[in-house]
Amino acid sequence: MSQELKVLNGDFRQRLTIDTQALPWTASPGGHVQRKRLHLVGRAEAGQVTSLVRYEPGARFPRHDHPEGEEILVLEGVFSDDRGHWPAGTYLLNPEGYSHAPYSEEGCTLFVKLRQYPGHDREKVAVQTADQAWRGSVRKGVAWKKLYAQEPYADSARLERWEDPASLGTLTFPAGAELLVLAGAFADEHGTYRRWSWLRIPPGGVLTPTGGEYCELYIKEGGFAYLREAA
Repeated sequence: MSQELKVLNGDFRQRLTIDTQALPWTASPGGHVQRKRLHLVGRAEAGQVTSLVRYEPGARFPRHDHPEGEEILVLEGVFSDDRGHWPAGTYLLNPEGYSHAPYSEEGCTLFVKLRQYPGHDREKVAVQTADQAWRGSVRKGVAWKKLYAQEPYADSARLERWEDPASLGTLTFPAGAELLVLAGAFADEHGTYRRWSWLRIPPGGVLTPTGGEYCELYIKEGGFAYLREAA
């Protein structure tokens, strides 16, 4: 395996937005598995990475370990591994040292984060978000579903539903945030973000939605604490 270090979008001081729908799919070592890489710091196949991943029907990966953990949100289709079959809307957190042999009989698309969850005592999480009720929020027009939070770790993840993005005012993220639009769209002074748009907001950053329609988002906060800066 190549020891050459790779860096893609490794400057965490800068706000970053990517229209993932506009990116081409590229081949992975898994054969019938393709990916769109959004962030990589480290070796090409062993660094910290954030990607969209697509399994063709019948695609399989050989058994492998996950140093520093793995996070998966199933966007389309059904993803499977040793633990079960996971339909669209499933959130998985596989902690440090987890091993599996993933596959998909019908094909699937995933949002995946690798090597960003150090700690052997992290909980193993499997959440079927379609079975969860939306919870009310102190912010008008916002509802949410918990995906992951565990003391003493700094990172947390949730789904949010925005009924009227323009009414939210300015959102602040002291510890930084990543957002993935799952449905609908919203806009701010920089542009419009539709399905599967990915945003990374640095610590201390803000987001001020100025328009858009009903939307649902994946939001992760505090993850910068575990990201390695590009040298």
